[in-house]
Amino acid sequence: MINVTKTYLPSLKKYNKYLEKLWDNHWITNNGELLQELKNRLTEYLNVNNIVLVNNGTMALQIAYKLLNLKDDIITTPFTFIASSSSLSWEGLNPVFVDINEKTLNIDESLIENAISCNTTGILGVHVFGNPCDVESIDLICKKYNLSIIYDAAHAFGVEYKCKSILSYGDISTLSFHATKLFHTIEGGALIIKDDELYIKAKRMINFGYENWVIHNVGINAKMNEFQAAMGLCVLDDMDYIIGNRKKLFEKYSNELKEYVTFPKWNCHGTNNYSYFPVIFDTEFRATKALQLLNDNDIYPRRYFYPSLDTIQYFDSELNCRHSRKISSCILCLPFYCGLEDNIQDAVIDVIKKV
Repeated sequence: MINVTKTYLPSLKKYNKYLEKLWDNHWITNNGELLQELKNRLTEYLNVNNIVLVNNGTMALQIAYKLLNLKDDIITTPFTFIASSSSLSWEGLNPVFVDINEKTLNIDESLIENAISCNTTGILGVHVFGNPCDVESIDLICKKYNLSIIYDAAHAFGVEYKCKSILSYGDISTLSFHATKLFHTIEGGALIIKDDELYIKAKRMINFGYENWVIHNVGINAKMNEFQAAMGLCVLDDMDYIIGNRKKLFEKYSNELKEYVTFPKWNCHGTNNYSYFPVIFDTEFRATKALQLLNDNDIYPRRYFYPSLDTIQYFDSELNCRHSRKISSCILCLPFYCGLEDNIQDAVIDVIKKV
């Protein structure tokens, strides 16, 4: 069975070397040596400051909302994974959906101001498939209305915008290190925090509010453990190989399918980390037909992101995000991962062409 993605697993021998350290020192959580090493290496690799590692990407978002003291309405996109908006609702916040740009698939910054009300306290942008949002326009809006800005950068590991890490934008950017991601720690995530004081507070917040065994503020248990950190260190060693392999797959899909389907329009100032390969069909019929034909051959792409979140009943959205609804009905993410076999990719390409 060929799924849309396949977890990259590094050398078992190398991973075991790290585990031997854990058996020697019995330090398996609570800001262990491996976590500290991973934090330092990620700070350098991503070219960022103030990175906080946590146990998953959804928790990173929830910590970000707490740090910025968000309340009431948060403007966000309906075209993303459910966690972006469900985490808002979980924290008692109200997602206000703004439609997407049908070419970039990111939130349409030109529609944001019309959605701002006296209850709006922040914007949650998403760099969909790693494609950078129009961060400058969104930043101007936030300054004009005194709003906080968080970027869900779950797909944007290593992406640069104008020769600067995309994670440097906004008040806080969050990452997911789930096993399906380009870089992973089995489960895991991170926050990149612009303000130094909030960074200090975040380090306490993920550990019940403790610092040096003194409770400074309310907190929760969001710590990354040493087994996760060990996996992250192994995967980080292999990033050049992983990205190089995925780039070749990306280029083959692009060259073979460019006359048959549409691809998202990439931000011309942003780099591509080759996290996903989404294709947009001209009709939902063709998208679902391709899905069925591939499934018949034990190949399972995904309808990322279906359905459009403004159609989910419990969000009770007042806006009809027509571009998001249209794209979500016509898009497939094709099987795409390091080590995807040529014959499988060829089979996927053949089906798309037939449809």
